[in-house]
Amino acid sequence: MTKPERRQFVNFVFYKADPLWRRMTDTERQEGVKAFIGVVESFGDRVLTIPYSTVGIRAEVDIVLWRISYELEAIQDMTVKLQATGLGKYLHVTYSYLSMTKRSIYVDEHSHEGQESKRLTIVPGKSKYIFIYPFVKTRDWYLLTKSARQGMMNEHIEIGHRFPTVKINTTYSFGLDDAEFVLAFESDYPSDFLDLVMALREAEASRHTVRDTPIFTCIRKSLSDTLNDLM
Repeated sequence: MTKPERRQFVNFVFYKADPLWRRMTDTERQEGVKAFIGVVESFGDRVLTIPYSTVGIRAEVDIVLWRISYELEAIQDMTVKLQATGLGKYLHVTYSYLSMTKRSIYVDEHSHEGQESKRLTIVPGKSKYIFIYPFVKTRDWYLLTKSARQGMMNEHIEIGHRFPTVKINTTYSFGLDDAEFVLAFESDYPSDFLDLVMALREAEASRHTVRDTPIFTCIRKSLSDTLNDLM
């Protein structure tokens, strides 16, 4: 019997700080941040965590944690412990998306730099920005023939190749969460991502989009700098 391929769970969790947090004493806030960082570090061998700041960018979000793990329970256990910290008690989860890695049926032979060709392993880059959004297609899309869908996806892929400074991370949510996909684009150039999205609007496959919002523009920082944005 063939051993099943190992796939990863992916979670984007979005937090908004309660205004009461900023009214705490400096000592209380510093202790809360220290405890929060301690929890993230304690899960370092089970959960890869990449922090982002959205302070001043999205009204309902202040920080984002991109978490990747082979264990769904590890992501949950980490969340429970984060919520118990002095900082966690003042953080509200405004969005949380769960997905998994999976082989793509459209680009199985294509690979991106820094990403395993089978697309079963997420390898985050070092780009300054990430653009995250859930994605849902029409039911009619799935009733098209494979060749029809492949033709439209070939156009989609060709457009993406015009923007080599933008790296896509596609993960799958079918049956796990409300979306079908969760897309995360890494880049150092927000203007390139804007131009990419505009170009994709003209692709035939865009006719089959039901929802691709909310979209989050996030700035990558160290965990300590991300949390200091809340101070």
